[in-house]
Amino acid sequence: MTGTESAPVVRVVVADDQELVRGGFAMILDAQPDIDVVAEAGDGVQAVAAVREHAPDVLLLDIRMPRMDGIEAARIVCAESACRVLMLTTFDLDDYVYDALRAGASGFLLKDVRRDDLVNAVRVVAGGESLLAPTVTTRLIHEFTSRPTARPAAEAAGALAVLTARERETLQLIARGLSNAEIAAAMVVSEHTVKSHVSNLLTKLGLRDRVQAVITAYESGLAVPGA
Repeated sequence: MTGTESAPVVRVVVADDQELVRGGFAMILDAQPDIDVVAEAGDGVQAVAAVREHAPDVLLLDIRMPRMDGIEAARIVCAESACRVLMLTTFDLDDYVYDALRAGASGFLLKDVRRDDLVNAVRVVAGGESLLAPTVTTRLIHEFTSRPTARPAAEAAGALAVLTARERETLQLIARGLSNAEIAAAMVVSEHTVKSHVSNLLTKLGLRDRVQAVITAYESGLAVPGA
C-alpha cells in the first residue's frame, strides 16, 4: 500500500503467534492510507528478523510468543534500532508489564482493542509519544514499591544533575501522568515551552520516550508513589 504525498507513511511489522489475530490487525492497519504493514511475524525470532530487514517505524508485538517472547524481542529491537515497540497483551495488569517497559516498549494495547484505537495507537507511537493506560501506570508504580529497582537510587538520582530546575519539575509532572497541556497549566507556561522541556530532558537523560521518563523519575526518587 502507498500513502498520500501529504502524509508520511508509517511502516509497521505485526508480530503475534495467533494467525487470525495477526492477520486481523494487519488488515485493519493496512487499510489506512498512512499506514503500511511491511511484514508479519509468528514469533519473537521472526519479529526481530523482520525489523532488521524492513526497518519499520513501529513493531506491534505480542508479549507472549514461542521461541523468543515479546520482552526479549523488544529488548533487542530497541537496542538495535529506532523502531518503536507497541506491546499486545491479553490483560492490562500483565505480569510482564514492568519488564517490557524496561526493555524499551513505548506502550501497551489489549488484544480486544477497538479498531479506531488500534489505528490511533500506532500513529501516536510512531509520532514519538508513549501510550500508557492508567491501569498500566498504576501497575508500574506498584512495581517500584514491591521490587528493587534496576539500578541504585543514588546513581539514578545523580543522572538528574544535568537537568535544569524547570526540566526536573516537568519530569515530576510527567511521572504523575500529566499531558503536555496539563503540565503547561500547572507550570503556568505555554505548551510549546513544555514540549521543549520534555524534548530536552529526554535528550539529556538518553531516554526514548515518556515511559522511560516515568521509570527514571521513580528510580531516582524524584517521584514517590502515593505523592
